[in-house]
Amino acid sequence: QVQLVESGGGLVQAGGALRLSCVASGSIFKINTMGWYRQAPGKERELVATINSGDSTNYADSVKGRFTISRDNAKNTGYLQLNSLKPEDTAVYFCNARIIRRCTFAANTYWGQGTQVTVSS
Repeated sequence: QVQLVESGGGLVQAGGALRLSCVASGSIFKINTMGWYRQAPGKERELVATINSGDSTNYADSVKGRFTISRDNAKNTGYLQLNSLKPEDTAVYFCNARIIRRCTFAANTYWGQGTQVTVSS
């Protein structure tokens, strides 16, 4: 079994910063693309940023220049650094990863349970 667990969310004032972490555990052979998504109340889940196994990154226009996605393959961990936060960044942030499982070599997409980020004005 494979699990993703996020941490690092919280309440911060506008202009502040947070660092989210996503730890993958279980029967993992390789992690391909990792991503962060967010869902605000009453809105659909949206892509925030992705990073592939070659460390190429992609960002939503709304977070470019403020958020940075990274990963530590040795720790099976992904990160999202959130800087210059705005009230409109308030949402539940979800980690997502495409993982190849050990033994079966089956590739599946996994989601974490989410971590709340609240930005006050």
